[in-house]
Amino acid sequence: MRKTIVTTQGLKIVVMMAMLVVIFAGIKSAADIIVPFILALFLAFVLNPLIVLLGKCRVPRALAVLLVATLVICLMAFMTTKLLVTLNEFARTLPQYRGLIVEKLSYLEELSGQSDLTLSPEQLASYIDPAATLNVVSKLISYLSNAMAGLFLLLMTVAFMLLEVPQLPYKIEQMSDEPGKGMANVQRALDSVTRYLVIKTLISVVTGLAVWALLAATGIRFAFLWGMLAFALNYIPNIGSFLAAIPPVIQAFLFNGFSEGIVVAGGYVLINLVFGSIIDPKILGRGLGLSTLVVFMSLIFWGWLMGPVGMLLSVPLTIVLKIALEPTAAGHKIAVLLGDGAAQKR
Repeated sequence: MRKTIVTTQGLKIVVMMAMLVVIFAGIKSAADIIVPFILALFLAFVLNPLIVLLGKCRVPRALAVLLVATLVICLMAFMTTKLLVTLNEFARTLPQYRGLIVEKLSYLEELSGQSDLTLSPEQLASYIDPAATLNVVSKLISYLSNAMAGLFLLLMTVAFMLLEVPQLPYKIEQMSDEPGKGMANVQRALDSVTRYLVIKTLISVVTGLAVWALLAATGIRFAFLWGMLAFALNYIPNIGSFLAAIPPVIQAFLFNGFSEGIVVAGGYVLINLVFGSIIDPKILGRGLGLSTLVVFMSLIFWGWLMGPVGMLLSVPLTIVLKIALEPTAAGHKIAVLLGDGAAQKR
């Protein structure tokens, strides 16, 4: 009898895993449609607390959504325009960098003369191809230009989602076999994801401003560009802040000097230490319920499945998946594997 129960449970787990494979395969094949929808959904999570705040000030919800959407459109249009101008300036200066790189690498030639190594600045510079970087920048400029055309559609989707929020509890209760339990799980998912995204957005904004101020004070060019990069990549757990620091630190060492490079590198370490290792964990705490390994693996998995958007939203997507799996017997075992083991430790 016990063997039959174990076999049945194992079969349920296999069926659950097969269902997940089919769902993920569908997401992968329909990524062009699903990714903008998911991005709009999580943007609605970030903006909904602001709508609720305006509602407490007796602003009608429709008017509150209109005001917030207008504010977001103006802010994104300004930031995108500023970023496009900076990227164009960056693209124009790239061809000049090869000569500067050769000049800086001549110091390595002097050091190599003291050993048996034979290094040529021209030979070292041949491995650095500004044309490849220029191609990446050109593609990014084209992507941002096209994104402006889709911005209106994205925000319209967000606006309709925000207008639909008051009807969401009723719809979930009608769909669920156990209305009270189903709504509790959905509310827990909404609260967890909203809390994470709002706090992460605020920390990312402050991190981007701190990086911009550091680079502007140090005299590093394109400080706005690197500040925006720090803001965007701060959403990526574990490695995002490290990746954001690489380009400006290299630029500072090559084109500003050794002392400026040390200051910039030290500033990035301090910013990441304060925000990434102290403030971020203290505010978010262990409330996410995900293990560190799962957070890192989710970054790889969602990035493969949905591209850059999946990497940015890897943590909230994994939170939603974990909470969705918990109510079922087979899914609960998978949810336990995704968790941080806090219940067992208590």
